[in-house]
Amino acid sequence: MTRRTADARRAATHDAGLQAERLAAFLLMLKGYRILSRRYRAGGGEIDIVAQRGNTVAFVEVKARAALDDARQAITADKQRRIVGAVRHWLARNAWAMPMTLRCDAVFVGRKGLPRHVRDVMTLYLD
Repeated sequence: MTRRTADARRAATHDAGLQAERLAAFLLMLKGYRILSRRYRAGGGEIDIVAQRGNTVAFVEVKARAALDDARQAITADKQRRIVGAVRHWLARNAWAMPMTLRCDAVFVGRKGLPRHVRDVMTLYLD
């Protein structure tokens, strides 16, 4: 594979990821969530979407794959550690959220069908 081909493939993957995040944010808004942040990077990780509904703040990982089951498996233990690092950083700057219900959700986006919002896909170990 040439460098140009690899660069084009990376750009296409990046664009597809951004599109999946926009779709996920739209789905969450339709479900009554308010988007607080998108693509929050800190603490060695990234939170794709931070959303609030009522007394709950959800840190949402967006995964786009050809098949929804493949998307679900893409949240590895290493990815979870990086998400928790970013969540800790976000909470340090948004202390108002500490007494709220905090959870990690995911939105899985496949090529076919509607995106799937799954609540509480991983445990937040914040100690």
